[in-house]
Amino acid sequence: MLSWANFISQMFNGLVLGVLLALISSGLTIIYGTLGVLNLAHGAMFMLGGYAGYAAYQATGSYTIAVIAGTLFVGIVGIVMERGIIRHFYSRPQEDQILVTFGVGIVFVELVRHFFGSLALNVPAPGWASGITSLGFMIYPTYRLAVVGIVAIALVVLYIVLYRTRLGLIVRAGIEDAGMVDALGIDVYGVFMIVFGIGAMAAGFAGIVNAPVAPITPDIGEAILVQTFVVVVIGGVGSFPGAVLGGLIAGEILSLTSMINPSYSQVMLFAVMTLVLVVSPRGLLGSQGRE
Repeated sequence: MLSWANFISQMFNGLVLGVLLALISSGLTIIYGTLGVLNLAHGAMFMLGGYAGYAAYQATGSYTIAVIAGTLFVGIVGIVMERGIIRHFYSRPQEDQILVTFGVGIVFVELVRHFFGSLALNVPAPGWASGITSLGFMIYPTYRLAVVGIVAIALVVLYIVLYRTRLGLIVRAGIEDAGMVDALGIDVYGVFMIVFGIGAMAAGFAGIVNAPVAPITPDIGEAILVQTFVVVVIGGVGSFPGAVLGGLIAGEILSLTSMINPSYSQVMLFAVMTLVLVVSPRGLLGSQGRE
């Protein structure tokens, strides 16, 4: 039944989903915007973060350690992936990049399925964020409120690191003219490795933070990958602020549409993406695209 209480509750659910999509999409758009690589393994990295955090939680019983372990594990996986595979595809056609990252994503999913099985697993919320909180006009799960704050802080830190530090400056210069950056004595490809790792860490962090909200399964990354690409297109390919804005918009669309008819939530998301592309082909905050 539709009511103001249900509407407001769904708005909050959309905000939680939106910030998570914003964080995942920011990692994807950072990798593409700086390295020019379309990483179709990004959804699998989101899934890996959840499972790595789950394994750490089972071993230690600590939510904090689970978040740190899940994030660092996926960051390391990203660095190894960049060094072993992606670095050989920077000058290759994007079709090759899409195929290789798609294949790597399948490998990640099947490895997780082999070691953890296909059943859904859960990570409980930490004690300080368990239960419900009264907001005066409604009660709401405390952990979902905590997710908004946690992810918001992560997004701010990510933005500062990539756009307000020397690292971000080197990355942007390297994209424009890698040869000139090398001539200045800077290992631009070493910086690219770090950026790919940071983008992977963003997905891994979102994966473990989302684990107490929704059960983790080996194929959880498939649906999130599709939504993430839609977010990037809506916000503008390669735009960090666009990824954040697109994530918030997509989260509210999915949540509010589900309140009326869940089967149409994905349809509405793609309809909005189509409308945005008709009005602004580069997305809401996109700039000149790559060739």
